[in-house]
Amino acid sequence: MQFAVIGNPISHSLSPILHNTAFKALKINGFYGRYCLEDSKDFLCLKALHLKGANITIPFKETAFLHCTKVFGIAQQIKAVNTILFKDNQIFGYNTDALGFYQCIEKYPFKNALILGAGGSAKAVACILQEKGIHTTILNRSQARLDTFIELGFHTSTYENFTQKESYDIIINTTPSGLTNDSLPLDKTKLTSILESSQLAFDLVYGIQTPFLQLAKNLHIPFQDGKNMLINQAILAFEIFMESLDISFDKNLLIKSMQNAL
Repeated sequence: MQFAVIGNPISHSLSPILHNTAFKALKINGFYGRYCLEDSKDFLCLKALHLKGANITIPFKETAFLHCTKVFGIAQQIKAVNTILFKDNQIFGYNTDALGFYQCIEKYPFKNALILGAGGSAKAVACILQEKGIHTTILNRSQARLDTFIELGFHTSTYENFTQKESYDIIINTTPSGLTNDSLPLDKTKLTSILESSQLAFDLVYGIQTPFLQLAKNLHIPFQDGKNMLINQAILAFEIFMESLDISFDKNLLIKSMQNAL
């Protein structure tokens, strides 16, 4: 049985290592690969790959949501999925990003947060923070993507119109800035001011120290990349995959194998 991660870019993804390590540790006959889609229109071609399930990453989480036959849990509110099942000629969608992220910060007594970006990952993070009672503001380059967040009850602003009126406990970068270049998600002067009064800088990108995290480090602000979120969401996704196939497994061994894989 085959699974995969779908996105663009995708060559940096560590998801295959996590899932294949788990398959080996649990002695389950499965393989997890990766596919780079050039365009959202290519999403319909995935059925031809005969996958049992897949994880979806930037920039196709919202596209995947639209193609799902049925969506479960918080993904219904987020309107973006990062985990899909192909079963009975249908596509079932889930979002494990939300809980996977929250598990990284649940030990902190944060009261408010600032999210940079307004894509599918931003919605996942925002919705779980809202669910947990953390006051959240969304900051994005353009107004268009912010309308959805306004409807959900979030405070929002464009980069151009943003004026800092309060300090934020945690700053979360959900944009791909720094993934393929040296850019920051926001003007350096504004970002420095925001970070200086924060308790934690969190970047969903993993595997590299992005300019965003480097700036936090230079300012002596604690920081995290997306590695633990990746592991947490992968564990949750793996459970969904196996339970859909009625395959039993040792959950403690699953967690241990993925945590030790990277």
